[in-house]
Amino acid sequence: MELNGLRYIVVDGPIGAGKTSLARKLASKLGSELLLEAPAANPFLERFYADPARYALATQLNFLFQRADQVKHAAQLTLFSRGLVSDFLLEKDPLFAALNLSDDELGLYRKIYGFLQPQSPRPDLVIALQASVDTLMDRVHRRGIRYEQRIAPDYLARLSDAYAHFFGGYTAAPILFVNTDALNFIDEPTHVDLLLQRISQMNGAREFFTAP
Repeated sequence: MELNGLRYIVVDGPIGAGKTSLARKLASKLGSELLLEAPAANPFLERFYADPARYALATQLNFLFQRADQVKHAAQLTLFSRGLVSDFLLEKDPLFAALNLSDDELGLYRKIYGFLQPQSPRPDLVIALQASVDTLMDRVHRRGIRYEQRIAPDYLARLSDAYAHFFGGYTAAPILFVNTDALNFIDEPTHVDLLLQRISQMNGAREFFTAP
């Protein structure tokens, strides 16, 4: 399947919204390259969930350098490949920093971010996933990653609000908001097909999709 003009699609959203699963399905359907975050490669992440105050800065900087390096690769893929689907948007990186770092740490992070000036190719479409906190918690628990079981509902609520605020002001690319409470992109192939159909019908910069 092809979506004319959509060579670079980004899927993003809070933990448990289903961004990686959907990115995999879209890449398979579209015959595109796939670019995924690698949380398992961050040596501080498990320690962050056990002791956020101590390890937030190290975790955040590791992700920043990792993502900045990945988008360099993304620029080449979008130029020369058959298309690219990614499960992260580099510009959202400061969202986590503002949520988790102390004021002094956030100031240091912003200096490093400004020094790096990471540049990402402009997506042709951003798919912003949303879900209720109950849905996010249920999915986090069901996927069974040990250190994620420490995530509290309050943190997911604040994270969801931060994503909503970020995407509410995002204007760099067309954006499709997708509520995934009643969608299952892993076990229901028709849900992916319905989403692709909705994407093909988009004619505005900000549109919405929910389960029929």
